[in-house]
Amino acid sequence: MQLAGLSLLGFGTAAVGAEEFHAVDPATGNDLEPAFHSAQAADVETATRLAAAAAPVLGRKTGAERGIFLRALADRIAANAPALSARAQQETALPAARCESEIGRTCQQLRLFAAEIERGDWVDARIETAQPDRKPLPKPDHRSMLQSIGPVAVFGASNFPFAFSVAGGDTASAFAAGNPVIVKAHPAHPGVSALVGRLVVDTVRACGWPEGSFSLLFDSGHAIGQALVRHPLVRAVGFTGSARGGRALMDLAAARPDPIPVFAEMGSINPVFILPGAWAERGNTIVDGLYASTTAGVGQFCTNPGLIVLERSPNAEGFLAQLAKKIGAISAAPMLSRGICASFLAATKARSAEGGIRSFAAGASPAGGTVAPQWFESDAAHFLANETLAEEIFGPSSLVVWCRDRAERLAVARRLHGGLTATVHATVAEAAGEEELFETLAAKAGRILFNGFPTGVEVSAAMVHGGPFPASSDARTTSVGTRSLVRFARLVCWQGFPNALLPAALQDANPLGLLRQVDGVVTRDPVH
Repeated sequence: MQLAGLSLLGFGTAAVGAEEFHAVDPATGNDLEPAFHSAQAADVETATRLAAAAAPVLGRKTGAERGIFLRALADRIAANAPALSARAQQETALPAARCESEIGRTCQQLRLFAAEIERGDWVDARIETAQPDRKPLPKPDHRSMLQSIGPVAVFGASNFPFAFSVAGGDTASAFAAGNPVIVKAHPAHPGVSALVGRLVVDTVRACGWPEGSFSLLFDSGHAIGQALVRHPLVRAVGFTGSARGGRALMDLAAARPDPIPVFAEMGSINPVFILPGAWAERGNTIVDGLYASTTAGVGQFCTNPGLIVLERSPNAEGFLAQLAKKIGAISAAPMLSRGICASFLAATKARSAEGGIRSFAAGASPAGGTVAPQWFESDAAHFLANETLAEEIFGPSSLVVWCRDRAERLAVARRLHGGLTATVHATVAEAAGEEELFETLAAKAGRILFNGFPTGVEVSAAMVHGGPFPASSDARTTSVGTRSLVRFARLVCWQGFPNALLPAALQDANPLGLLRQVDGVVTRDPVH
């Protein structure tokens, strides 16, 4: 699998551009070969034009045909896992086990979407049959379902070179919904993006899909991504990254003459509330779980617990001292990129300088290009008075907030911004009296955990990976799991059509065997 360093435009490649950049090994700071050439405005035009031509073809493909494509892509990725993992380790400093696990997850979600669209029920077909004799006005026959939205622009994520990048969840769900995809590769891991992109192109060819089904654009800056979002042929955007980056794309999309949706998964502080009874019941287990959850992957998960809220007591202080000792033994390690490393160091330095903040625990002193965990502690009064303490620090840093009582704990919960997750550790008995806390957290986050830890997002039909802003741009959606399909589809109603002219999903005989709502009744039976 050779790397040419050029954007992929359908079945072709872009011309060599004047602007070059390299992937950088974050462990050494050394450039990696080859040089990658930033795409140009003409490349955006070519990619979008090809995608627009492919869109109606993909929209007409059946769930079975799309399922064949997604499974074939998963098979290609799995077959090339060693080469993909090797390059990812160079570009991200992630260990082999993490890269291999993420490749497996990428294949799993492609196959999960294949199974979902093969069943076909996701289109939410609804049929209201005509009542020509209804008084005072007759009722027409009208039938609706979800259908593809058109070309989708996907932005690769920095912290997931596979599962949230070129063939990751946004791309998989957009393909599954019947849309062509244009990926803007993340500049931190262009080699991995190029390798996976070539596998997508090969699968498009092998399955006989049109050329514009997929394109991959490289750029070390923001110009190409901005041009994609502004382009009139792009109909939706998928993004995983910072709140600042996601908001910028949202504003660009909203400023278009024809605004389009941006489905952005962004920052989250992921609070963990630990009630007194939980410490007494299983304090050592909580310490071990917090340690594992906050230090995994050098803290570079969007679900990393960044806020630990608890009532001060000798019991709680003792267990937190155990945790501090474990954190203090951690060696410094490189982050995903030198830029992410610099941002983490700047954020933790700024937090250290704030009044009312104390250092709680720290790992071994970092050397050049590496970081160690940096934990802080404060009290509820200071947290409630300081807006910045509710913001995420991306990396291995958490803030312990000590509360005097239940009232302060609730006040902290109400003060939180929107998040991906919120966790409560409690005994079953004490949780029974915490309805207000659970209701408050459910209004703040897309996933509520009881006696668990938020890192580790299962890809499933029921998963919700989203939440109120700034966790995501639309709290009604998810970026993980099969519910994410609906982001890249839109509702269309057919009224008064002859049966033969309707999409198969809405025809009387129900030839696809879908679960449909017919005159208010959910059934797989044909319309009689």
